[in-house]
Amino acid sequence: MGAAPEILTIAEMTAADAAAIAAGTPGLVLMERAGRAVAEAIRQRYRPCRVAVLCGPGNNGGDGYVVARHLKRRGWTVWVEALAPPATPDARAMAARWRGETLAIAESGRTADVTVDALFGAGLTRPLEGEALRLARASHEGAGRVVAIDMPSGVDGDSGAILGEAAFRASLTVTFHRRKVGQALEPGRSACGDLIVADIGLDPATTSLVENGPSLWLDRFPWPTANAHKHSRGRLAVISGDQWRTGAARLAARGGLRIGAGLVTVLSPPAAAAVNAAHLEAIMLSVFETEQTLAAAADNLDAVVIGPAAGVSPATRANLFALARTGAAMVIDADALTVFRERPAELFHVLDRDDVLTPHPGEFERLFPGLLASTPHRIAAARAAAVQAGAIVLLKGADTVVASPDGRAAVNIEAAPWLATAGSGDVLAGFIGGLMAQGMDSFEAACAGAWIHAACARAFGPGLIAEDLPGLAPAVLAELYASR
Repeated sequence: MGAAPEILTIAEMTAADAAAIAAGTPGLVLMERAGRAVAEAIRQRYRPCRVAVLCGPGNNGGDGYVVARHLKRRGWTVWVEALAPPATPDARAMAARWRGETLAIAESGRTADVTVDALFGAGLTRPLEGEALRLARASHEGAGRVVAIDMPSGVDGDSGAILGEAAFRASLTVTFHRRKVGQALEPGRSACGDLIVADIGLDPATTSLVENGPSLWLDRFPWPTANAHKHSRGRLAVISGDQWRTGAARLAARGGLRIGAGLVTVLSPPAAAAVNAAHLEAIMLSVFETEQTLAAAADNLDAVVIGPAAGVSPATRANLFALARTGAAMVIDADALTVFRERPAELFHVLDRDDVLTPHPGEFERLFPGLLASTPHRIAAARAAAVQAGAIVLLKGADTVVASPDGRAAVNIEAAPWLATAGSGDVLAGFIGGLMAQGMDSFEAACAGAWIHAACARAFGPGLIAEDLPGLAPAVLAELYASR
């Protein structure tokens, strides 16, 4: 498969534009390509109708004049509403080529079926005000459809944050060359609506931040070979909680089994063994009484999941330390994260680069206090946490981020709101552990597990519960296998 699509900062995008211009492509040519791509996207999505193009003073406004010209040429009813006169040479040149009607935004009073937001784009760093703010608020009222050029005005292109009181909410955003960070992270991602990435002829980007998808990891997915057997497909264990808290471990174990691990075992405290035994079939069961017997049971494992309903207790801490002394790669989730909230350095001390931490934002804050607030966005926070922990960090959310200590990072682009249900994170931990048990690189296993997890949820839709997720994996895996 091809390389995973990169996600760029605004500085990286600016550098790509500058490199193309330095190599001989005039800025006007790039602007023409961008505006034409937006006009074509509008034509493909909507029937001819009344279109207002809101043009700001910069190059985003210059793109808007190109859009207006191309739609008018195709017979659409188009007018420009200018926030201010064009202030850059390229924007002035494109405004001069526009032969249609131009009104001041404050004087328009017209109603459009489609409004094109060409006010500021991705490079804006200050809150909207005046007429721009009024129109941004109006875009949330659902009267008409908004198409944003590059980025809905008022969204920070480098973080996805809303600058000030409000930003435009688009039904469609057309960006150029590559997705930007602010289009990958919430709330900017939702503000964009549907996103089209248009090719305007720039050279490939070089960055360590990418979209999480099969192009990132499918070439190295651990499919079984013709001579595979259960032992060669990886040995995974999940640590169970006490007799009243066993379901989470079984969810993780079933996730690991469905994702392809050959042998999956629930390692159970004695008091919980009977409960687990009553619910397990293909998943094996083994009992441990102390951290020493746990280490012995885990000594021949390839991967282990600890944390789902394990209990926030000294026993969980001791069990994790015991597992760290084995050769098994660890997926550390839920209670096994929270138990270190007072002493996170003790956890980091025993981790290695093959281990994966899977915190939701609350657990992340317990282990890395203040990091989310002190960094520009979730990607920066996850990267810093991965370096601090010396392990892979998967920061859960609508825009799940996976980060490695070596600087690699990937963002889940397609959200799956149906995952907001108890136990879904336990299955995710099992998916990741099952892939690691099969020998997949831990960063790629975390990325693949997160993507498959979301794909399962999208396939099921409303009514999803965590117990459904493992059974949905085979269909997703079959599609991936067919697309190799």
